[in-house]
Amino acid sequence: MSKKIIISPSVLACDFGYAADGIKKVADAGAEYLHLDVMDGMFVPNISFGPDFIKSLRPYSPAVFDTHLMIMDPMRYIDAFAAAGSDIITIHLESCDNVAEVLRYIRSKGIKAGIVIKPATPVEALREYLPLIDMILIMSVEPGFGGQSFIPASLDKLREARAMIEASCYDIDLEVDGGVTPANIHEILAAGANVIVAGSAVFRAADPAAAVKQLKGE
Repeated sequence: MSKKIIISPSVLACDFGYAADGIKKVADAGAEYLHLDVMDGMFVPNISFGPDFIKSLRPYSPAVFDTHLMIMDPMRYIDAFAAAGSDIITIHLESCDNVAEVLRYIRSKGIKAGIVIKPATPVEALREYLPLIDMILIMSVEPGFGGQSFIPASLDKLREARAMIEASCYDIDLEVDGGVTPANIHEILAAGANVIVAGSAVFRAADPAAAVKQLKGE
């Protein structure tokens, strides 16, 4: 199944003082999604922002809000992130013991559900959740901080995840997050990813529209 290539710029790379302008700029450049990295200082060693920040951005962007929860026990906050305007909420397999319950609850809110794995977690661990998800996110760096280099073994994980999706009867996007650059994008796309998270490569590009096209392999 050939999937549309979608660019999801990470809002962590924008200047928060001018966030509304920044997210409008990347949407105008052709980025269909906006990636919102929520970090709680517990699941990952960093703190970013919460639902109030996302809610404040919502009026300024037509993009699909792609909310990536790097938090412990995400069930506690699904209502808040859904109400803030998230279109997709993605949770970490490693973040809780009630993964299936959380995924079902996300979908019950009328939004899409995704599941993420860290670099050390095997792709096979995702198989049982395929009926409950709309997206798989493969972390190609250790989650928590921007600016890390792409882990080459992530290409094998993307290929494995794409094969798993194709062998199923489910319509699931495959997202990749971490260290994506114009230099490695063709390998990443060839491995099967169709939703591409990029931060500085779009938000800080001299020509964001050209950067989006480049990341789509055009």
